Amino acid sequence: MDTYANLDIRDTVSAQRYINAAIEAQNNGDRIGAIEAYEAAYAADPDNPETCFRLAYNLDMVGEEDEALHLYEQACQCERPALNALINLAVLYEDRGQYAQAERCILQVLATNPNHPRALLYLKDIQASNHMKIDEDEDRNLEKQRALFDTPVTDFDLSVRARNALRKMNIRTLGDLLRVTEAELRSYKNFGEASLEEIKTMLAQRGLRLGESREQAQNQMKQQMYNDVAGASEGAEEGDETMQQSVAELNLSVRARKALALLNINFIGDLITKTEAELMGVKNFGMTSLLEINEKLAERGMSLRQLDA
Repeated sequence: MDTYANLDIRDTVSAQRYINAAIEAQNNGDRIGAIEAYEAAYAADPDNPETCFRLAYNLDMVGEEDEALHLYEQACQCERPALNALINLAVLYEDRGQYAQAERCILQVLATNPNHPRALLYLKDIQASNHMKIDEDEDRNLEKQRALFDTPVTDFDLSVRARNALRKMNIRTLGDLLRVTEAELRSYKNFGEASLEEIKTMLAQRGLRLGESREQAQNQMKQQMYNDVAGASEGAEEGDETMQQSVAELNLSVRARKALALLNINFIGDLITKTEAELMGVKNFGMTSLLEINEKLAERGMSLRQLDA
């Protein structure tokens, strides 16, 4: 950073000279030197989206993701942002769990090039990650619902008459109450309309109704029967389809995905033809990424290609 930090020139001619120096440093494998030169170019011409993108990319590659994110965002504010800038920004958004922003970037790429292979790959990855987040939210909501359903009916604001009637019917919790229908309550001896309306009002205040749990159980049973029938016909095809699945299905980290992209590995079938040595030969691909890929493949009963002794 010190090499160019004290230069006061702010013009496009100087910026181009620094860009040329940055490209030369990059070609020589000097990533830090390239970053220093791109920073000088950016200081000379901060409104150039191409310089912004190149600086962001190099910072991204050395792990300076916060600064890279800011620069990618700036590079994408121009009228026609570089598609690679949009894709890289989407990856950083996804890593932060900002799935809506990531998807917006990828859709912007596809609006320009509907068949862009990396954009199509990342869109599927982002949507899968977002689905996982939704599943986690649903699990938390389910736990809250279970806690509510375990609440004794005596904890709710019901009259003594209504509580006594429910106790005699062995309805102890809110969950028990949701499993009985209005008709079943009416059929119980001495269970009056006033108690019934009181219970219905209490449930409605919580967005619930009588018989709700029973209906849900019946619907789940029907859905399971449908899934069992559909799964039997599809099971035979799963083995053949695995090789054609996108590597996005492995849910790899951004660093591992970038390395596979550099090798143009888009499908699991392509990945398992590679050896550990071929993957480790990719710049910035470390042992952590290798272990991650081996673990994900092992979960599917697969592995990287082994060299013959």
